[in-house]
Amino acid sequence: MTFDNATYSQLLVEYQPKIITTEEEYDRALQTVEKLMINKKRTPEQTALLQLLVTLIEDHENKFYPIPLSSAHAVLAHLIEVKGIKQVDLVGILGSKGVVSEVINGKRSISKAQAKALGEFFNVSPALFI
Repeated sequence: MTFDNATYSQLLVEYQPKIITTEEEYDRALQTVEKLMINKKRTPEQTALLQLLVTLIEDHENKFYPIPLSSAHAVLAHLIEVKGIKQVDLVGILGSKGVVSEVINGKRSISKAQAKALGEFFNVSPALFI
């Protein structure tokens, strides 16, 4: 299929996409994206509009609903809680009780060797701890 600029222009006039500044505009963009996503016979022009709207939605979400990145210490604390283990269970992995306490409390960074050992212990990627 070929891209028809005239058809795309009509879609742009109909939907009038712009930077999203209100929740009403955000909701409208989401509804349009949903309609376009379920259309099994979507045209190249509709796909281009869909991509534009998704970009605008992502921009709005990044600005108003940012996802905080978890620190290595927060990941470790979460895994300790989920697995139901105690600090003493990490002594053989991280070192002394003092080192374990400092790492868990964020007073000491996690070394690459410790990250590898934690990754093996929790069966997760060591990158979570770096």
